[in-house]
Amino acid sequence: MENQVDELVRFFKALAEPNRLRIIGLLAQKPQSVEQLATTLHVGESTVSHHLSRLGEAGLVSARAEGYYSIYALHTGALAAMAKKILHEDALPGLALGMDVDAYDRKVLSAFSDASGRIKAFPVQEKKFLVILRHILGEFEPGIRYSEKRVNQILARYSADTATLRRSLVEHGFMAREGGGGMYWRVQRTAGPHGERESEPTFPRE
Repeated sequence: MENQVDELVRFFKALAEPNRLRIIGLLAQKPQSVEQLATTLHVGESTVSHHLSRLGEAGLVSARAEGYYSIYALHTGALAAMAKKILHEDALPGLALGMDVDAYDRKVLSAFSDASGRIKAFPVQEKKFLVILRHILGEFEPGIRYSEKRVNQILARYSADTATLRRSLVEHGFMAREGGGGMYWRVQRTAGPHGERESEPTFPRE
């Protein structure tokens, strides 16, 4: 994955210059020589050659000999290939391979919990409070209904203020509540042909 990251960095560095983007725009219209590009851009030919070299390293342009000149052409498929290869949705998480993605959550939990895991105080900032709710949510199994009594028993392991935790889990969409029976269940979202939907709980559990 490190090679993939390096490739992505080189690719965007190649595009991170206004005249290089202009060169791509000009070559998208037709192949051109260094002299033609320099005249249009009002810059020196050596500058254009440097930009073309960087674009060539990224696989965006190539040259062919035509008489005494080199004619440069744009590889239009390079942009699509790069997007498909590196920026594909399934590949994006891999760009952070080796990073400690849970470091922030652990920092928040450490700051607001004691050694036994009980909450010392509820964070004022919502994003930190959500970290605590997500952590507590791990106590509830998907697809299982819980009575309010059982929910309170579980939440009491973390705080005496079970009402706040219970209400917050519902308000933030982590759990759902059945009005009449007072049953709770973890909201489990699944992808389907008609978009994301909540999975149904199975049977009561005390």
